[in-house]
Amino acid sequence: MTFMGADMGNESRESKLNAAFVAVADTLTADYDVVDLLHTLVSECTEILDAQAGGLMLAQPGEALQLVASTSERVELVEVMQLSAGAGPCLDCYRIGEAIDVPDIAATTAAWPEFAAIALQHGFRSVHATPLRLRGDVIGTMNLFRTFAGAFPSADADVAQALADVATIGILHERISSQSGLVVSQLQHALDSRILIEQAKGVLAQSASLGMDDAFGVLRRYARSHAITLRAVASGVVDRTIGIDALVA
Repeated sequence: MTFMGADMGNESRESKLNAAFVAVADTLTADYDVVDLLHTLVSECTEILDAQAGGLMLAQPGEALQLVASTSERVELVEVMQLSAGAGPCLDCYRIGEAIDVPDIAATTAAWPEFAAIALQHGFRSVHATPLRLRGDVIGTMNLFRTFAGAFPSADADVAQALADVATIGILHERISSQSGLVVSQLQHALDSRILIEQAKGVLAQSASLGMDDAFGVLRRYARSHAITLRAVASGVVDRTIGIDALVA
């Protein structure tokens, strides 16, 4: 698969794409943090593919999807509403295991009324949903939202799927090795970590007078600069073993 078509032509974008693959692949070590992997995936795709927000949902085998990573509070509200309603392009993507492109959310009010209403309310006009899949395994979906209408370019869709595939291979590696219990544990860890991270964002936002999106950025930068996991930073903020001053210094 090549990504050097007309839509991918300039050197800056190619460099960003190469860096994105490196960033995702770098997390695939023996003790990688699945939460950081998923945030890296959706953040890199959002930045490179001209999307204004992104969200990522995961499911344990036989269970419902849950939101694990998002780039903003706006998209988090849209994703949560979609999950609550049990209908939307991202859920359909997960069910069929194929990408779903919605060029004009306003035209989907009959099919997904709750999703369309809140997406439009928060300024999103189109969305592209990409499955996290490997062969017959579909473990979630990555959803890229844009504030303008229009079909997602095929080259961009290829990039999103390729990056999602790299991440999925990492998550499912142990399942392929017939150690599925570890995969279940990893997915549960990701879902549990999101709750802890949300708590830490709230503490930091209130203590340092930050928006929730900015609070998450502070948590992630601290984790990266100190070579520790997002979950560890969130836990430290919640139990006060990491001081607010250290985070915002």
